[in-house]
Amino acid sequence: MMKIKTLLTMLTGILLLAACAPATPIEPTPDVNVIRTSAAYTVVAEFTLTAAAFTPTALAVTDTPTSEPPTETATAGLTTDPTLAALGTPAALCDNLSFDATTVDVTIPDGTPMTPGQEFVKTWKIKNTGSCAWGDGYKLIYSYGERMSGQPAPLGTLVAQGQEIEVSVSFKAPTKVGEYTSAWQMINPRGITFGKAIFVKIVVQ
Repeated sequence: MMKIKTLLTMLTGILLLAACAPATPIEPTPDVNVIRTSAAYTVVAEFTLTAAAFTPTALAVTDTPTSEPPTETATAGLTTDPTLAALGTPAALCDNLSFDATTVDVTIPDGTPMTPGQEFVKTWKIKNTGSCAWGDGYKLIYSYGERMSGQPAPLGTLVAQGQEIEVSVSFKAPTKVGEYTSAWQMINPRGITFGKAIFVKIVVQ
């Protein structure tokens, strides 16, 4: 009888201890949507890191050198003069002239009356607008129209760039009555004419 009481006392104590023990916390049920979203972000992040690691670096494009140097294209110059070609100075820039229409006729204005066979000297004022000075070999030559036995006078001086000079030609009027025009042009020592022609116009009566 004593043993039964002792056993009951022990069981009672065990139950009391079990009742007093703290309850084990129950973990909440995980949200399935949160798990899926987290997993998706993880996969995207891994793909991004992988793509960055394996993205090829763009190589600089360089021209493949050829075994032959490029062929230079020859440009035709405006003059065949070897000196000017060596200096790279086109004839159109080296030799040029201009004149003022209001002052070009120093003597014998256009339409001046002449007697048959009359001798006269026509003088013009022109300006060196080229890059080269006019020296030996520069002169006036007959261009077109009635020559009228024209004989140009030598320049007689060096004409620098930008300088004005008077040039003259000695003429003899034709023996027949009529209107006559004679045009003349400047030429350089290489035989190349340049600038606009200048002319004289007379009326034989």
